[in-house]
Amino acid sequence: MGWWCGVGAHSNSYRLVPFYCIYFEDMLANFIIDRYFAANNACNLINGLIIFMFIGGRIVPRFQELTPEKLGRAGLVREKSFGTTKDKMLYIEHCANSRAVTIFIRGGNKMMIEETKRSIHDALCVARNLIRNNSIVYGGGSAEISCSIAVEAAADKYPGVEQYAIRAFADALDSVSIALAENSGLQPIETLSAVKSQQIKENNPHFGIDCNDVGTNDMREQNVFETLIGKQQQILLATQVVKMILKIDDVISPSDY
Repeated sequence: MGWWCGVGAHSNSYRLVPFYCIYFEDMLANFIIDRYFAANNACNLINGLIIFMFIGGRIVPRFQELTPEKLGRAGLVREKSFGTTKDKMLYIEHCANSRAVTIFIRGGNKMMIEETKRSIHDALCVARNLIRNNSIVYGGGSAEISCSIAVEAAADKYPGVEQYAIRAFADALDSVSIALAENSGLQPIETLSAVKSQQIKENNPHFGIDCNDVGTNDMREQNVFETLIGKQQQILLATQVVKMILKIDDVISPSDY
């Protein structure tokens, strides 16, 4: 059994052609391919649903219910081979829903492909976060330094032992800027102290770590920013992990059994 995509016209034609997916047995699939279809390609359920979205088609449970308005439309359907292994891929172009696109990644080895996929996924997540919430904060550790200054100021309002936990939270926020400075080959403590004093002196939360050695610590001038929703999730998840660890009141080692 399998999902099969069928094309009811010549695959090299640019004119609109009916394109539909039907779920049937392999024997029937081979018969229909030999008699009626000019191009075909096997696909799974998820890919079949995505193709339906692209071409504007509808899922039909029975052959008797096939009507022209339920068939999707594509301007060009063609099959291409790639690489030395001649891997075949079906191209469906000029679809009814032209807002959807497919990113095709090729590389010299699997590690390069996986790294490229991860980078593209990260970029798409940034775009998704901006669509959900278009608010941004400036990067380079400037947001963490500004939050650290605010948390330290709030700690002074607590006279008891609670202020030590609040100051520890502020120190944890500084660790992000320290890591950025270390990775950039800078002196971490000196760089953090200079940027933090610059923020307090000029009352400007845009100052961060100059990782690219541009010559200015103003992340607004360097056009370095992050999504607000992403930064909120980072701090929230890190806080939840620490709270989970603090709830552990005992550790059982294998020698205790």
